Amino acid sequence: MKGIADTGFLVAFANRNDVHHEWAVGIASRVTEPLLTCEAVLAETAFHLQSASLALAMVTEGLVTVAFTCDDHLPQLIALAKRYADRDPDFADLCVIRMSELFPRHSVITVDRKDFRVYRRNKRETIPLISPPEQ
Repeated sequence: MKGIADTGFLVAFANRNDVHHEWAVGIASRVTEPLLTCEAVLAETAFHLQSASLALAMVTEGLVTVAFTCDDHLPQLIALAKRYADRDPDFADLCVIRMSELFPRHSVITVDRKDFRVYRRNKRETIPLISPPEQ
């Protein structure tokens, strides 16, 4: 499975009390190569889990790999921030949108269906998502 890991997925995977934990574990069991992510997602994950060690373990154990450097994409990130200013996207979301443009064959794995249904890559393309069933 090729994918881009968003914060909610990683938090759900690591937190047994998360409502989406079972879904996330099921997704993780299908991972055959590390999912792509960025430092902003890892920082958010560490914050939500209150554990940098857990977030880093996801990298060292091969669930995810950091595949994005913000410095290389600042103009695009600024443009995305302006385009979606009305939604007040966080920095990690902007990076994930940009990663989806760079890796178009990768679906974004997220629990944040509400925002990612609105976000577009390359201005008009829907972003393919893997998300938990609606409840």
